[in-house]
Amino acid sequence: MSLSGNEQRQPPSRGYLQKIAIAAVMSFMSACAQPDPSHAQTIRVEATTTSMDWNAVALGSGHVFVAGPRWTGFRGPAVGVLTKRKGIKPFPNADWNDWKPGIDPTHRFVSVNALHMAPDGTLWIVDTGTPSFGGAPISGGAKLVRIDPATGQILRIYPLGSEIAQAGSYIDDIRFNDRHAYLTDAGKGALIVLDVETGSARRVMVDDASTVARAERPIVMDGHNVENRPHEPLLVNVDPLEVSPDGKWLYFGPLEGPWSRIPTALLDDPSVSSDKLSAAVQPWADLPPMGGSAMDATGNLYFTDLKDSGIYWRHVSGKITRLVSDPRLHWADAPYIAHDGRLWLPVAQLDRLARFHLGHSRIHPPFLLMSINLPAMQVRTAQ
Repeated sequence: MSLSGNEQRQPPSRGYLQKIAIAAVMSFMSACAQPDPSHAQTIRVEATTTSMDWNAVALGSGHVFVAGPRWTGFRGPAVGVLTKRKGIKPFPNADWNDWKPGIDPTHRFVSVNALHMAPDGTLWIVDTGTPSFGGAPISGGAKLVRIDPATGQILRIYPLGSEIAQAGSYIDDIRFNDRHAYLTDAGKGALIVLDVETGSARRVMVDDASTVARAERPIVMDGHNVENRPHEPLLVNVDPLEVSPDGKWLYFGPLEGPWSRIPTALLDDPSVSSDKLSAAVQPWADLPPMGGSAMDATGNLYFTDLKDSGIYWRHVSGKITRLVSDPRLHWADAPYIAHDGRLWLPVAQLDRLARFHLGHSRIHPPFLLMSINLPAMQVRTAQ
């Protein structure tokens, strides 16, 4: 998950809204958002920090990796690995984490928004290339960095040029499906399809009703709407995404919801027209504003509900169960399913940053990295 400024958009079509309304009613009838007493949850604090506002976590090769965007204003590294004493060591090294204005950004992290472990066990880092909130990516800054998590060796850098990471873009998160990777642009409302082998990328679903946030679905926290500016609701375009375990569907939506789905076979084919892609979008789930999501190998979705600081489980049947609600999980961001079946959660408190309160921080230090045990499941994550 990320936060990004958002320009005015055209309202979604009436037909798409009607489909969403029908799907919402069906979702409400089938879902149960109440705690399930049969799934007692154990929540614990894994690490704390005051130097990084972490909004991303990933586990691999016996290490815990964390990251946080530069625009939050904290002095810690862009990407770090937890030490045995739960400190944060720059990863893969200090040089990659020492970017400053005027320094060549091609081999430095400008502002990292997401970490993800690919199916082959490599760590992928999403660098938005955007050092300021709502600003434009700097030249050469937006990129994907593929790293060996065991050694820190840089395996490949995928530049995202100005035709992909455009002015107003905020490249947000990534998921994988065979030779393709899919990314969300939370700033300008689009999906990005990357051919991992060739490195070529395409923008699709640009300004589609399914990728654009709507003002009638505000982000509500602490009983108030989160605002980008006074009396202006924060709108975050397409942000969370997941690939179905069989690789046939991409699920996605604005941070505020709802989620849609589209066949990956159409996304992967560069000859498919924009109109055909839009026509293929289907409503999938009327989910609330969330910090992030993770999907397991059977298609269960776990997500963080911003409004009640809760962690929810959407079963493949569509039933929704609240696993835990805890005030310490205030803006728990992109979760990660570990191999032992625990869900790790970086707690970012993004809405409490001074940027959203006329320069006055409401952060409650320290930042927490937490985890909970999950219901019985196959712990291998989807891609």
